[in-house]
Amino acid sequence: MNTTEVVERFEKVLVHYLQELDGYSMEELRLKPGDDEWSLGQMYMHLIQSALYMHLPNAVKCMEKHADTAGQAAEKTEAGKAAFSQGSFPPVRIKVPASPQYTPQQPAGKEQIIEGLNSVLLRMKELVPSLKTASLHHTIAHPGFGALNTMEWFMLVEMHYRHHLLQMDRLKKHIELCGA
Repeated sequence: MNTTEVVERFEKVLVHYLQELDGYSMEELRLKPGDDEWSLGQMYMHLIQSALYMHLPNAVKCMEKHADTAGQAAEKTEAGKAAFSQGSFPPVRIKVPASPQYTPQQPAGKEQIIEGLNSVLLRMKELVPSLKTASLHHTIAHPGFGALNTMEWFMLVEMHYRHHLLQMDRLKKHIELCGA
């Protein structure tokens, strides 16, 4: 898949996220199914933050000559190989222990989410020209997928957003049940 196709697929998923967002109040976006689970708003913040502060910056770092895997995974894990051969994450819940570094804050408002989602799209479009000539030899380790190159980090954004559609469906059902 080329960069243009990745951005087009991402835009489709992004439109879906924006349309869904429109149907919820801030109270509903902040509703958590349990103390150790995220709200729909936190899920949106996670998607924005992971793209802007991990996935896309790592794609850029891989383009830099000093991004070799020294001290990191030299190859993909089995999970990474499977995800990239299938073009998606496995359809399973991935639960990471709560922590101040990982657990996203509740959004301040819908505007924050909309601006964040649009920032991700803008950043992806900005990177497209430089990705066309990027070396695929430099990698940075992903915590679950192992060594990923520039293009893989870039593709991961869209794959990650699609993966969280499953979580969105679970959270929507919870909101409906609670009648928030």
